[in-house]
Amino acid sequence: MKQTIFGFLLLLVVQSVAGQKQPAYQESASVFFDEIKAATKKRSDLWNSNLYGAILLVDPQTRQVFANETDAGNSLTLSGKVYSGVLPDSVNIANTSVSWGGKSWAMIMLPLPENKQDRINLLAHELFHKAQPSLGFVLFNTENNHLDQKDGRIYLRLELEALKKALESSSKKQARVHLTNAFIFRKYRHSLYTGSDSTENLLELNEGIAEFTGAMVSGRTAKQATGHFVNGIDSFFTNPTFVRSFAYFTTPVYGYLLSRNNKNWHKEITLKTDLTNYFIAAFNLKLPEDLKGDISALVEYYNGKTIISEETAREEKTKQLIAAYKLKFIEQPHLEVQFVRMNISFDPRNIMPIEDQGTVYPNMRVTDVWGVLTVENGVLMSPNWDKVSLTNPTTSDGRQLTGDGWTLELTQGYRAEKDQSTGNYRLVKE
Repeated sequence: MKQTIFGFLLLLVVQSVAGQKQPAYQESASVFFDEIKAATKKRSDLWNSNLYGAILLVDPQTRQVFANETDAGNSLTLSGKVYSGVLPDSVNIANTSVSWGGKSWAMIMLPLPENKQDRINLLAHELFHKAQPSLGFVLFNTENNHLDQKDGRIYLRLELEALKKALESSSKKQARVHLTNAFIFRKYRHSLYTGSDSTENLLELNEGIAEFTGAMVSGRTAKQATGHFVNGIDSFFTNPTFVRSFAYFTTPVYGYLLSRNNKNWHKEITLKTDLTNYFIAAFNLKLPEDLKGDISALVEYYNGKTIISEETAREEKTKQLIAAYKLKFIEQPHLEVQFVRMNISFDPRNIMPIEDQGTVYPNMRVTDVWGVLTVENGVLMSPNWDKVSLTNPTTSDGRQLTGDGWTLELTQGYRAEKDQSTGNYRLVKE
């Protein structure tokens, strides 16, 4: 199965621009392109290369696009300094790197953040993803389902609380204490979940390095950077899940703090780098052998009592939700859709791992040889990413099927077939 994954709707820093309506996008796009062009040129030393390149700004409501370059087929229309057109239905909309119209683009959804530094941060993040292969980084997007478990969430939150204090420290000595404690929480978390150090590292090498790049290109002052990271972490804590989004708030902060002493540290990173051990060595930190013994004395200092109470309550609610999802997508009759050559987009902020059965995504759009699937009320993605499970269809109108919060527009030659023995549906090629 050939598989291309486009998605990961990274909306964590996006804020609406007041008054930025459709007629204004053509004008504002020109300003946005000039801003990121100047910012990437100024920080071309970051990767010894100017990250500026082809950008698609997309209105997800109308699918209208605004680009700084034309496509290979010259289907976009030039007005002033901005090219515009309409994105085909076959292309999923997301903040991502995408191939379309005969070239590679950094795609970003409109509206962009109101704050200029946040805007540049977001654009630089996606431009890094576009340039990522040429910089020697493969695009990894592993799931870290242990970060939906109570202890996984607790020790991630404690690590980030320690990072906040490191950012706000008035001296290097004080910052080192908090950095040491952050890594104590991190290493202890890894000891609880076999393989979690590897899966976290893969996502941090991808999204973490990309977000570090965006932060460094943004042009924030030291005071602004501290506020950005601290406020970002506080906002992150309100996310329903941490499984795919944690890397936006770990590697960038460690990297920012390390860049004060070694501005080129990121150029030492390869796909084989263990970022946890790299940062511990780079900061010259000494961790205790008895991590658990030290943690008991540290938890309270980092808001541990509140964190543990909140996560214990969340765990009880999660158990009920998982039971409902298992009934909906596994135990009762359902529709299974196998992938052939899929493209996919989704929102990673509210996903729910279902033990070893896969992960529920509340919103998703999939294009494949069999058609277009749009989901707005939950879908179960298999652990191997080779199929999704939906509730059984309730209506069928020609080539369109609908169910509980989903619509499937089938291409010619495909239909849904019911297995009379199980009650399950599946797609078959006619």
